[in-house]
Amino acid sequence: MALYAGIDCGTQGTKVVIVDSTQGVILGEGNAPHRLISQANGRREQEADWWIEALVIAFRQAVTNAGIDAGEINALGVSGQQHGFVPLDADGNVLHSVKLWCDTETAEENERLLQRLGGVNGSLETLGLRIATGYTASKILWFKTHHPALWARLHTVLLPHDYLNFWLTGERVAEYGDASGTGLFDVRTRRWSKTAVDLIDDSGRLWHALPPLKSAECCIGTVRPAAAEKLGLGPTVRVSTGGGDNMMAAIGSGNIEAGTLTLSLGTSGTLFAWSAAPVAAESDMIAGFCSSTNGWLPLICTMNVTSATTAVQTLLDEDLAGFNALLAQAAPGAGGVEMLPFFNGERVPPLPHARASLHNLDSDNFTRANLCLAVVESATYGLRYGIELFRRQGIEAREIRLTGGGARSAAWRQIVADVMGCPVVCLKAKETAALGGAIQAMWATELADDPQRNADALLAELCQRFVALDEATHTRPHAGRQAQYETLYQRYLQRLQQTYPEVQL
Repeated sequence: MALYAGIDCGTQGTKVVIVDSTQGVILGEGNAPHRLISQANGRREQEADWWIEALVIAFRQAVTNAGIDAGEINALGVSGQQHGFVPLDADGNVLHSVKLWCDTETAEENERLLQRLGGVNGSLETLGLRIATGYTASKILWFKTHHPALWARLHTVLLPHDYLNFWLTGERVAEYGDASGTGLFDVRTRRWSKTAVDLIDDSGRLWHALPPLKSAECCIGTVRPAAAEKLGLGPTVRVSTGGGDNMMAAIGSGNIEAGTLTLSLGTSGTLFAWSAAPVAAESDMIAGFCSSTNGWLPLICTMNVTSATTAVQTLLDEDLAGFNALLAQAAPGAGGVEMLPFFNGERVPPLPHARASLHNLDSDNFTRANLCLAVVESATYGLRYGIELFRRQGIEAREIRLTGGGARSAAWRQIVADVMGCPVVCLKAKETAALGGAIQAMWATELADDPQRNADALLAELCQRFVALDEATHTRPHAGRQAQYETLYQRYLQRLQQTYPEVQL
């Protein structure tokens, strides 16, 4: 056996998978939840220590479930939620709670930075994408403004997956994919942008706090003794560069060449495709990120998917089975109930201060079942809005590969197929970001041992071995419902523009 572990530190928890590269199978999985600091002003934070606690629990679970000795594991790859800001001092201490991707408290700072860049056009010219509320840059400006004493101690800026790499190896490094979501990075040249950095801080402190960048196929080091002891690992275990969760999910879903679109029905919703070149997007709502395979990963993110459905599920005091049962009782259109599901503001379209709302209620349609369907439909319409932005750029897909918790619902899969007008399918591996981390760890390790191998061909071979479609979930659009949902989607757009006239359709 040749064993590898993939780690995914997400918003709701940490997941670990252990794979056998010889057999091409996942041997065991583990998971542990994260708490969330949440306030009405948009604050969304976690403590970095919580991630380490969850990692240790999830890792030990995975080892037990795999029935292996952790000392046999060869290498690790780490996936992490994008855009978070982990400030370290010179001794490696975390200076503040970690502001997360879904934090909108820094919307004012983001708008200030956008204006300093010269607006949307200036941001596109400098960085190759538009900075958005939730990106790391505005969090750094917020930290500098509100905590000057801590700012004076800032030594290193890390992203969540970078921090786990630091805990594992002691190395303070970043990689192109995750770095491209900071708002401090030129996605076309794969370099930190001195121009963007100096708009936040021209003293040199922030510039020198940015870690060196590594390409995706590299190992960054070996696990340090203290981390190895905690996890039961041997002393020579390698750690690959890892990447953001979307970049790792692209690997774990086999999205490493043109023609495939991955759609995540997670806490947030993400759409992404692979590109061999930077995407010069007509719409600034497409984030032209780098991939963690040394390509590019044009991506669209909506803020309200299972976070929105969970809010309704909690309100109705239903478990997931109960929510899905109610969902099945309602007909397309939810009896006329319309929802704008912006419980966390919204990124695409850019409405950071938006609030969720219900419309067109009457005494007949205001039912539990219609409320469940309305939130699922509206979250899906938000993703359709993103699909249309891709299509305008010539990005089409023969098939949509679904990931995330929402993809486990057969009813929701059918709604996605009908709304998008495209076949959808899930993957056999549910934790695609963690699997992507394990595949990247194999990729980096085999290249380190044999540098003459063709990197792209090796990655394709590994994805073919490990990425399997779950044919039982293959769902095609229903012609009648597809036409019905086309009308309903147009109605959603009308409601969206009536409520938020600044949205461009």
